[in-house]
Amino acid sequence: MGSFNGVLLMGVLFLGMLMTSFCQDEDSDNFAAVYIVTLREAPAVHYDAELRRSSKNGVRPGGASERLNIHKPRFRNISRRDGRYSSYIARTHDSLLRRVLRGEKYLKLYSYHYLINGFAVFVTQDQVDKLSRRREVANVVLDFSVRTATTHTPQFLGLPQGAWVQGGGYESAGEGVVIGFIDTGIDPTHISFDDHASERPYPVPARFCGICEVTPDFPSGSCNRKLIAARHFASSAITRGVFNSSKDYASPFDGDGHGTHTASIAAGNHGIPVVVAGHSFGNASGMAPHAHIAVYKALYKGFGGFAADVVAAIDQAAQDGVDIISLSITPNRRPPGVATFFNPIDMALLSAVKAGIFVVQAAGNTGPSPKSMSSFSPWIFTVGSASHDRNYSNSIMLGNNVTITGVGLASGTDTMYTMISATHALNNGTPVSDDMYVGECQDPSNFNQDLIRGNLLICSYSIRFVLGISTINKSLETAKNLSAVGVVFTMDAFVIGFQLNPTPMKIPGIIIPSPEDSKVLMKYYNLSLERDIVTKRITKFGALATICGGLKANYSSSAPKIMYYSARGPDPEDNFLDDADIMKPNLVAPGNSIWAAWSSVGQDSIEFQGENFAIMSGTSMAAPHIAGLAALVRQKFPNFSPSAIASALSTTASLYDKNGGPIMAQRDYAFPDQNQSPATPFDMGSGFVNATAALNPGLIFDASYDNYMSFLCGINGSAPVVLNYTGESCWAYNSTISGGDLNLPSITIAKLNQSRTVLRTVRNIAENETYTVGWSAPFGVSLKVSPLNFSIASGETQILSVFVNATGNSTTASYGSVGLLGNLGHVINIPLSVIVKITYNTTANG
Repeated sequence: MGSFNGVLLMGVLFLGMLMTSFCQDEDSDNFAAVYIVTLREAPAVHYDAELRRSSKNGVRPGGASERLNIHKPRFRNISRRDGRYSSYIARTHDSLLRRVLRGEKYLKLYSYHYLINGFAVFVTQDQVDKLSRRREVANVVLDFSVRTATTHTPQFLGLPQGAWVQGGGYESAGEGVVIGFIDTGIDPTHISFDDHASERPYPVPARFCGICEVTPDFPSGSCNRKLIAARHFASSAITRGVFNSSKDYASPFDGDGHGTHTASIAAGNHGIPVVVAGHSFGNASGMAPHAHIAVYKALYKGFGGFAADVVAAIDQAAQDGVDIISLSITPNRRPPGVATFFNPIDMALLSAVKAGIFVVQAAGNTGPSPKSMSSFSPWIFTVGSASHDRNYSNSIMLGNNVTITGVGLASGTDTMYTMISATHALNNGTPVSDDMYVGECQDPSNFNQDLIRGNLLICSYSIRFVLGISTINKSLETAKNLSAVGVVFTMDAFVIGFQLNPTPMKIPGIIIPSPEDSKVLMKYYNLSLERDIVTKRITKFGALATICGGLKANYSSSAPKIMYYSARGPDPEDNFLDDADIMKPNLVAPGNSIWAAWSSVGQDSIEFQGENFAIMSGTSMAAPHIAGLAALVRQKFPNFSPSAIASALSTTASLYDKNGGPIMAQRDYAFPDQNQSPATPFDMGSGFVNATAALNPGLIFDASYDNYMSFLCGINGSAPVVLNYTGESCWAYNSTISGGDLNLPSITIAKLNQSRTVLRTVRNIAENETYTVGWSAPFGVSLKVSPLNFSIASGETQILSVFVNATGNSTTASYGSVGLLGNLGHVINIPLSVIVKITYNTTANG
């Protein structure tokens, strides 16, 4: 890896010549782009799965009982650790390209071989046509872009007294489990990833075979027994000319901050002091502090990322042997084609699930509109964002005894001080018209220090702060240079509905996020001014105020609630926005105002530059909570399939807030707290994660790769697409099923035409137990579940039959549930959603 930069430079030089050649093509329609090409020969993971299945059954691979007609690779008896197979596949890809594009210019970016058999290549449209006509080629897809979508949450989730205790304490929580992160990289120098932070040893699992890439900014020794692998993938970005090696770092190093943040949420060390802007905010811990971290950087600050690079990262993570993949990323557009499930990322993840890897993905930050979901497939565990009970609020008390709330992680003032607006403290009487943004306090040279010294400086917070043109830090530096005692930011009237994260301030300060409250403060300020009757010049600044401070956390009993930005269901099945019989999201977890580790050069949030921790919000923060908690489930149940882990997390989720009331969902972007109502399964899935209960689920719902394939084959017109992506024919599956028939811990029916029977199979992983069945029917629907009660021995299965009947015509979704109550205390919740309901019309003519 020492010569990586030289290789990168040669690649960039070759690419420059290649792109020049392409640009000189006389046919303007024959432009070059990156394409992901899938071949018909099955990838290694499919063969490995057949080998494992046959070994369990005592049948040799290739025998008469083997059901699938999969082309086997030449090297039949080598493992994924052996480089011979990957080099053989790469040579096969190179040979195909040479034969098809004989003498033409092209650039192969990646050879995929473990999860999918294919490659990413930079070619023209004419060359794509040539490749598509080859019998070895199954599918050609244009590359597309993707984007990125704690100190207290362990306590809020009950880990110290619950889940951690069951696993032997935080010192061993997640031990032996490897979580792979597809994100913006990691800062390996952060103490959250130090393998000496725990006295307990960190043996690297023998099955894991990842490597640590070495570059000048990710030197030898960056990895350890906790951070056990780190690589980066940027070939597609480089090919497009958007990669800047000085800012984006051609290494696993995190120049953004997002990847460091998400990795520490899931598996950061326990008890790490959080100090920001000189203030202490407690100690941080990941959900599984003793789990291992493997990093596959495929996202970058300047441009996000591209599917070709993400698929390469996923393929490598699976080949290395991770147990869990955490994806805090979503596509920039809904995938086109027969169904949203058929895209290179989701199909690679299907193969990962076949390999036994649990996959977690952020739902996306495109809420609160219905069908805003950005994570689609039933084999992916989709996580929405909810609040937790800790929040930070600040306030300012005016001289007229009016108190206005705001935000700002800042200390308060010890007494009342005079307020002075920046626009009233200009040097030499300079008119505001000379600089319409002077009130943002970005340049101290604009102001009269004698006027400002010892006073509270009022600055304006405009859309320029949202865009990153102006920054809080510059305003604070201005105030400090002018000897102000603190800063008050008033919100510009044109900044509507922008939600502010708590912002660190090294001097007393507050941001008033409401334009209406800002008007109240400025009205008091203006009425308190004294002016010369003749000249109208200000003779006295009479407005007083004291900043109360925002360093102390407040705790609310109304948590959790679904955040306005969290993407919502129903799950769109296609670009026509037809609804799928799949519940999304699967679950919600803490994602709002989350403290976690931050890269030393992180650029994602300007206000936290140079800090070691940052407080961030989004479904990107919720997903790694589940990745870490899934590690605890995997640790306790090492033989659980991915769907069994999903079931344990889902059926035990909570439907109530801390106060015992229903979980509420914010319904409006501009005024979220004024517009909320009880959450539905399309807001929160099965509910809010209950980490301790997930370790004792009682019953589980299991679904296999073959079930998912039967589901995909059941989609109208999908057979050729399934063959193209998987190399498997739908004819091999004796029957197809709809999404509603998948053995999921939820029931979603997009269109109920009169009536339907849905079956679910549960398996008992606990002691012998007797269950009573109850249900709540959705509006416009009647239900009947059988059996009404059953006894089930440990290891046995039970089939549940749910008869769903439409009692009225409606196109409005309604919600219910099926509940299983065990006599040993296990409670299983199965959310049920019905969208379109059609009853038999007795007046219709035949």
